[in-house]
Amino acid sequence: MGAAAMKISGCVVVMILAHTALLGSLMAAAAAAAAATASIDLSTAVLISVDQSGKGDFKKIQDAIDSVPPNNSQLYFILVKPGTYREKVVVPADKPFITLSGTQPSKTIITWSDGGDIFQSPTLSVLASDFVGRYLTIQNTYGSGDKAVALRVSGDRAAFYGCRILSYQDTLLDDTGSHYYRNCYVEGATDFICGNAASLFERCHLHSISKNNGSITAQHRDSLTQNSGFTFLDCKITGIGSAYLGRPWGDYSRVVFALSTCPVR
Repeated sequence: MGAAAMKISGCVVVMILAHTALLGSLMAAAAAAAAATASIDLSTAVLISVDQSGKGDFKKIQDAIDSVPPNNSQLYFILVKPGTYREKVVVPADKPFITLSGTQPSKTIITWSDGGDIFQSPTLSVLASDFVGRYLTIQNTYGSGDKAVALRVSGDRAAFYGCRILSYQDTLLDDTGSHYYRNCYVEGATDFICGNAASLFERCHLHSISKNNGSITAQHRDSLTQNSGFTFLDCKITGIGSAYLGRPWGDYSRVVFALSTCPVR
């Protein structure tokens, strides 16, 4: 493995070079999540609506999730109508097969402000398997000074489409499992994509708001036997100051950037 530094759009980044076999291994693991969620038949789903105006089944997202029976085997599609939902949301481990969907990420916003503990601060925590998030903004407005996770993903076979994930430090805790992110926007300053999942980010936009060498990724693989890592495929990377593509959080951290762009000044 080698490294080369260059200045890109006002960012100093470390280009991580990896073997083709490594790239293929990570993509295969993460693509399993995409395949699993893509095969779901939405026509058989139980539809639940959330609307702050009272015209839906529930006014709060957490109440809608709580209504799903434990250990369910049927798909539940929770449609969140436009609005700013100020609540901390948890999808428990015993509630798989939930799809949480807005209509446009700019109009459907889940927001909270909490910092400190990386596992307790998230605005949205997904602990269940077979979860899909679509067209949502998920943000933690705590700001700088401590860990402030917007989204924690700890279940297996999770996928996110067209979501905006916003915070400052540890924005996306991509914790464990196989995950897929497509056409998502992730913003932060310090270690803002972190964790030990096996994840594929495809056609995503990563935006660093660091002004002084913050890291975009902090991957947490700490054993040779762990089949985890982050793969960024056909992604766009931008920033307002100096930043690094990543730093190791574990002894065997691995991150691959392939066919991705950082426009050169």
